[in-house]
Amino acid sequence: MNTHDKIYVAGHRGMVGSAIVRKLGEQGFENIVVRTSGELDLRNQQAVEDFFVQEKPAYVFLAAARVGGIMANNSFRADFLYDNLMIQNNVMHAAYKNKVTKLMFLGSSCIYPKLAPQPLKEAYLLTGLLEHTNEPYAIAKIAGIKLCDAFRAQYGCNFISVMPTNLYGPNDNYDLKKSHVLPALMRKFHEAKINGHNSVTIWGTGTPRREFLHVNDLADACYFLMQRYNEPGLINVGIGEDITIKDLALLIKEIVGYSGAIEHDMSKPDGTPRKLMDVSRLQALGWKAKIHLREGIAEVYKDFAKQ
Repeated sequence: MNTHDKIYVAGHRGMVGSAIVRKLGEQGFENIVVRTSGELDLRNQQAVEDFFVQEKPAYVFLAAARVGGIMANNSFRADFLYDNLMIQNNVMHAAYKNKVTKLMFLGSSCIYPKLAPQPLKEAYLLTGLLEHTNEPYAIAKIAGIKLCDAFRAQYGCNFISVMPTNLYGPNDNYDLKKSHVLPALMRKFHEAKINGHNSVTIWGTGTPRREFLHVNDLADACYFLMQRYNEPGLINVGIGEDITIKDLALLIKEIVGYSGAIEHDMSKPDGTPRKLMDVSRLQALGWKAKIHLREGIAEVYKDFAKQ
């Protein structure tokens, strides 16, 4: 990519898209095209095709998606499957028709089988059953990976698929009905501290292990891969280390400065037992995450507390 190339970042107001826009700005890119969902409904094929004909972007970061935590995924199963399929189908098809130089499709580590061996290698895709609670989202993202590969195989499109681990950082979603575990815990501990509550309740046993990547590190990896990676299939992005949900809760509790107890709601699901990414392929290309979990959470909490 050259700094004058036109780059479309789909989903620029979300956590991932906004981080990519910030990264491109830092690198001197000045021709970045964005649209809000109100301005361009990516589920509308004609609207998407008209946009691509008019703007003719050379590069596309496809970070737009319907996302959420366990509750949102499980409650809105049809919406998560339909919306994500429509968004990615329309954007990729329009990118192919308008001869986009390169497209990056972003997914998530939840594409892997629930009981896949750990750490998760890219080769484990489609080797077992998915976790039920986020199956619709995962199926949509798997379809997106396969669609990238199909456009590559049939038409020679340079479409790549990037699968990050669990993310946190600026522009995260703190709605307790829709958020992922880290921002949800941060809000719970903060509000318990402010309101003087004696305890905070976390879902399930606290034993599942999760890996967390700061979204600024992901944006850095996306920029790196857009410049250097041109392969079919998918590539993992993560830090290669994980933590139990209980230890994450204790870490956030300490950073927030909350002194009460932690209780467990055993009626709530744990989700997948473990989701640790194998990031050896990415590291072999020369990229490694820089932001450690404690410093990343501390920085995010500072901004959250201000708001």
